[in-house]
Amino acid sequence: MTGNRRLSDALVGFLLTAAVLMCGTLAFSQAATPATQAQNQIPANEQAAWEQLTPYQKSQLERTYNDWAFLAKFREADALMPPPSPGETRVVFMGDSITEGWGMKATATSPGRGEFFPGKPYINRGISGQTTPQMLVRFRQDVILLKPKVVVLLAGTNDIAENTGKQTLEEIGNILASMSELARANGIRVVLCSVLPASDFPWHKGLEPAPKIRALNAWMKDYAAKNGFVYVDYYAPMANSEGGLKAELSPDGVHPNKAGYDLMAPLAEAGIAEALKKPLP
Repeated sequence: MTGNRRLSDALVGFLLTAAVLMCGTLAFSQAATPATQAQNQIPANEQAAWEQLTPYQKSQLERTYNDWAFLAKFREADALMPPPSPGETRVVFMGDSITEGWGMKATATSPGRGEFFPGKPYINRGISGQTTPQMLVRFRQDVILLKPKVVVLLAGTNDIAENTGKQTLEEIGNILASMSELARANGIRVVLCSVLPASDFPWHKGLEPAPKIRALNAWMKDYAAKNGFVYVDYYAPMANSEGGLKAELSPDGVHPNKAGYDLMAPLAEAGIAEALKKPLP
């Protein structure tokens, strides 16, 4: 080897995981944490490579070893959440960075809407970069135990982007179905939201996601109809002719800006209202 020493195959795999988990350039409110255990498991001859990582990359490796689903993200907030008050229409929004960013102030690098349904008893449980398997692991903690009347589920983008490995559309659908059925079994009404359009992913280029997104959305719409769930179509009003996200609605082709969230908000509200009209099984 010449020049900089190459990383081992194992470390390369970890770095790829860290990179894709960033979900593009957005790393919403994920504070860096000490990565001692991950560092201790790297061979001594790789310590120089470890030191070249950013604090964020190190935090991702730590989570890979110790908290793959990021249960710690909302653990304390969930524990402190009081039961719904009488008459409260509690709603949990479960998702990835598109959901997480909805509840953040807009900055130069984060196109958050700046407010999350002000005055409404809605709870944001989005985590940047997550895939449906990770959401399924934390679904009981971050949704069921909060006892909402409705869960609004927006997921699948990062699965198609292969953030936690390759998945078939059938596998993604199966996990969406598992979360939906868990919700129903616990008296929670379900709103399934279409995956937003995307013609490419800045952090994993070349996957040609547009046809996969259309196919997953078609499956989701059919599944919702057959099972009495509500389907909210963000895709149709946000897509351009190539199946990408309209430029005026996004800074990067994946994440909505304020105009995008302003378009989505009334659609989500209509979906919640429709779900609340449905009788529980």
